Amino acid sequence: MLSASHPKAMDYSDLRHKPRIFERIAIAGFLIVLCTLITKQSLGSNGTNVFSRHELGVTHVLITGGAGYIGSHAALRLLKDSYRVTIVDNLSRGNIGAIKVLQSLFPQPGRLQFIFADLGDAKTVDKIFSENAFDAVMHFAAVAYVGESTLEPLRYYHNITANTLVVLEAMVRHGVKTLIYSSTCATYGEPEKMPITEETPQFPINPYGKAKKMAEDIILDFSKNSNMAVMILRYFNVIGSDPEGRLGEAPRPELREHGRISGACFDAALSIIPGLKVKGTDYPTRDGTCIRDYIDVTDLVDAHVKALEKARPKRVGIYNVGTGKGRSVKEFVDACKKATGADIKVEYLSRRPGDYAEVYSDPSKINRELNWTAQHTNLLESLSIAWRWQKSHRNGYSSP
Repeated sequence: MLSASHPKAMDYSDLRHKPRIFERIAIAGFLIVLCTLITKQSLGSNGTNVFSRHELGVTHVLITGGAGYIGSHAALRLLKDSYRVTIVDNLSRGNIGAIKVLQSLFPQPGRLQFIFADLGDAKTVDKIFSENAFDAVMHFAAVAYVGESTLEPLRYYHNITANTLVVLEAMVRHGVKTLIYSSTCATYGEPEKMPITEETPQFPINPYGKAKKMAEDIILDFSKNSNMAVMILRYFNVIGSDPEGRLGEAPRPELREHGRISGACFDAALSIIPGLKVKGTDYPTRDGTCIRDYIDVTDLVDAHVKALEKARPKRVGIYNVGTGKGRSVKEFVDACKKATGADIKVEYLSRRPGDYAEVYSDPSKINRELNWTAQHTNLLESLSIAWRWQKSHRNGYSSP
């Protein structure tokens, strides 16, 4: 699913997880079940596929990467708001458990369907668009780890940039007129001034940010001579989970070392890793550690819904999605300790080359134009909600 850049001041790359060889077998085993579920949930009472036709008063949204962390929360919100939802995901980073939760919450025909597919397969994507009547696309699907992108740049350019082109071409061929694009503050690179506005020059410094900016450029170039409605959301460091405990973040074990600082804190609290390594204590900040802008996933999803509601033909909206308030890594770790009640061991190390002191947003434009403001800005509360899910799902969605 896909996400904004995580704080580079924290690392625990000494830990190495071997990929689970049974994952592909498990995914293959699910396919038969998934096909059955897709068929069951796609058919109306008269046996016709309701997803294949437009219906007055119903907005059908395709969510790419909807089995991932942010995408699944977006699907939950849209379904609660009576949208019709189709999720396309290849489960390389997403979780079938999240799909099962959504299907159990919205089992009625015509509400939700899941399609197991890879966006890199243009023929399959075209077939999906030809068989479904989409009104809008929320494009979340992407590999999204800054560190990993430096190790596997070609994978990132293919998965993010090339796949976005595939989706956009399919939208054009099949007349889908609204695109909500999931982008990132990583496109800005190392800004000279804070806070970051939408006019801040974009000079990304890693393949993840570069691939996202390339995708943005493709969308913007196309939109100049198109009547498509486009919204590009650049968001900051995502935290939290569904307040009712139905969904959470569950990265694959072998990817934890690349993940968010919140995941690392929770892993340390669960003794999955021995502790945290915070790199850099001599930055020109209030406590010497890096400062980042942490946005709760519930607020982030709300921004996407407002963007969808405000999208208009021949118009492009570009918005930063953040709180406008920076929090230091030390403040974050202290809040995580309180949220988990664990005595997390923290090792403070010297700076890592390339890290920058502070990054936070100016959200005034999205507030002014979309009437959106972050509501869940209590760091301790957001972490406490996410911790409840993590504690009861020690093995992610595979927990009993």
